Amino acid sequence: MRKADTYIAARLAAVRELMTKRGYDAILVRNVSDLRWLTGAARVFDSEQAHDALITQSDAWVHTDGRYFGALTARTDDRVWQLDQDDVTHATWAACRIAACGARVVAIEDSLSLGFYEELQWELQKASVACLMPRLHGDFSKLRMHKDEAELDLLRRAQKVTDAAFAHMCDVIRPGLSELQIRAELESFMLSHGADALAFDSIVASGPNGANPHARPSARAVERGDLLVMDFGASLMDYQSDMTRTICIGKPTERQQSAYDAVRHAHEECARVARPGMLGRELHELAARILEEEGYGSYFTHGLGHGVGIDIHELPVAGKRGELPLDEGAVFTIEPGVYLPGEFGIRLEDCGVMGPEGYLPFTESPHALISVCE
Repeated sequence: MRKADTYIAARLAAVRELMTKRGYDAILVRNVSDLRWLTGAARVFDSEQAHDALITQSDAWVHTDGRYFGALTARTDDRVWQLDQDDVTHATWAACRIAACGARVVAIEDSLSLGFYEELQWELQKASVACLMPRLHGDFSKLRMHKDEAELDLLRRAQKVTDAAFAHMCDVIRPGLSELQIRAELESFMLSHGADALAFDSIVASGPNGANPHARPSARAVERGDLLVMDFGASLMDYQSDMTRTICIGKPTERQQSAYDAVRHAHEECARVARPGMLGRELHELAARILEEEGYGSYFTHGLGHGVGIDIHELPVAGKRGELPLDEGAVFTIEPGVYLPGEFGIRLEDCGVMGPEGYLPFTESPHALISVCE
């Protein structure tokens, strides 16, 4: 068995262990991120819910259509997954497969649409099949939280592209360029230097626009004296990177440097003390306490971090509501920020994995405030 197939087998084994504990006969899967994780089929799934998978203790089936069947066949282990492109609706296929395997307790994902759920109920009723359909309550998200070595390799490679893009942009950015022009150059670099997609719509926010944590790039031209926030990431084989750096156009003022130093202190202290088993909210509370002591507590307006993997936002959560432990193998960001309305914003974000003794960032870009065009 190839090494990649070993990882897929281990993921299915974890799902079947869950089924045994819960008393499920089968699990129905439609979420494309879960399908990517389960099948290992890279660069196949997109935003369309054009697939069903049914997993039992002995079999695993995927139903798709002609737009995806060839690519899915080429990138899926046929010793594990049985594929078809039967010309029926997804609910009809699922009901027929449930009936054929005799499943009577079929767990469904939380993300399953109400319309599909009602259609499936109707198809099961037509087939005279009595079937309980309990919700998984986020179990796939929790299983995906712990990354295996195949996933970590892709995440590290995606981050290398992202780090290279930041170094490039430090040589490119100058007064007079608009936020939109900077975004175009940033994203073009990533796509031409190893990324096969963008992890998300890049944030490029200068001056007062940077005080909006999720600002959209605008036609505003960068000016000397601005702080410029760039939040961006490369995607590689469906796995994402995520980083934020703030740079200064010219020499920073004392106020700008003071706020930056506070954010850097919060970031580096959180990264230093993070340990396996620590709750996500505990790490957030540490960052909030440091920024409060530095005089910027009311200007830290979002959670400290979030999980990253196939989705740019997944478990675990390192925020006020982060009640899950940051266990070994969990990949997440640390990204404290300070946002002064009408003036500027600052965010410093790394992405990394919780190792056996602490947090190990993938990000290699420096933490010091970089000034360009001094």
